[in-house]
Amino acid sequence: MNDERIIELFFERSEEAISELDKKYGRVCHAVSYNILNDIRDAEECVNDAYLGTWNAIPPARPNPLITFVLKIVRNISLKRYEQNTALKRNSRYDASMEELEDCLFSSSNVEEEITKMELTGIIESFLDSLSKENRVIFLRRYWFSDTYEEIAKTVGLTEKNVSVRLTRLRKELRKYLMEREVLL
Repeated sequence: MNDERIIELFFERSEEAISELDKKYGRVCHAVSYNILNDIRDAEECVNDAYLGTWNAIPPARPNPLITFVLKIVRNISLKRYEQNTALKRNSRYDASMEELEDCLFSSSNVEEEITKMELTGIIESFLDSLSKENRVIFLRRYWFSDTYEEIAKTVGLTEKNVSVRLTRLRKELRKYLMEREVLL
């Protein structure tokens, strides 16, 4: 079923909308949540909460593309659960991918004091637009989906070592890109 029809089912308040959404995007929703939480039960609960959030948001929202809208809800709910679950604990997949970006996104002064969140988002989107499609996929699979190097390597047809080297270079490029725009001091 196409996205437009699924959205229409939400507007009709048909419960079939949730089952069709799950059929079409359930696998990727669970993968995103699991990569953050590293717990199948928590991931399942977060995905179900995201479906409820989608139900409550449509209508009035008419998202395009639907997958991005749903994954953003899944990711936000999963991150909130992650924070609750890991006050002082460590989750290797999510923490590892975020620690890799620390040097790019943080400096001695607070980024939020220097520019607004929207400006930073625009700068990072501009950086992503400057990348080749393959490098953009690698970057997003690691830092948005929290995929492992192995999973990324399988997705793009590279070796894990090649993925690791590319991510190291991409982080350096991002840091340079941010410094050129005076985001980092």
